[in-house]
Amino acid sequence: MTNAPVAPARSGGRVKFLIGGLLIVAAVVYLIASSTQAAAQYYLTVDELAAKGDSVQGRDLKISGAVDGETISYDPETLTLRFAIANVPADLSQIEEAGGLAEVLHQAVADPNARRLQVSYVGPKPDLLRHEAQAIITGRIGQDGVFEASELLLKCPTRYEQEVPLQSSGA
Repeated sequence: MTNAPVAPARSGGRVKFLIGGLLIVAAVVYLIASSTQAAAQYYLTVDELAAKGDSVQGRDLKISGAVDGETISYDPETLTLRFAIANVPADLSQIEEAGGLAEVLHQAVADPNARRLQVSYVGPKPDLLRHEAQAIITGRIGQDGVFEASELLLKCPTRYEQEVPLQSSGA
């Protein structure tokens, strides 16, 4: 038996391996980038939404505003909730200068000239839905100008107005 000489490994296999690895890395990067862009949403105030006009039609949006309690209506048979939100500034320094979030929400709802957005939401009526609550809604603006909310998050600032309790000294 004679041993046949073994041919040295060609670099062609290594090149194919590197090209395959680069293709996999490129595919992963593409998937991450495309899913991030798909999940990105505009976060607007009521005034910013009005300024954008029709350019946001058909897009997923996230809007924040103060609930006008006088506009709340709920139909328990169809689970349809309707209310209006008033514009609240997005700039945290403006909110602090005005006296905090609770004061800004109060001022927004009390101002008869503040821009308002009509909202429609189908689902159970949230417990925190009340006058001057902060609403953060996700959805799309309808052809009729009513914001069709698919998600509704409410924050009631009066629950958090008290000073944060001090932690124990651990003694």
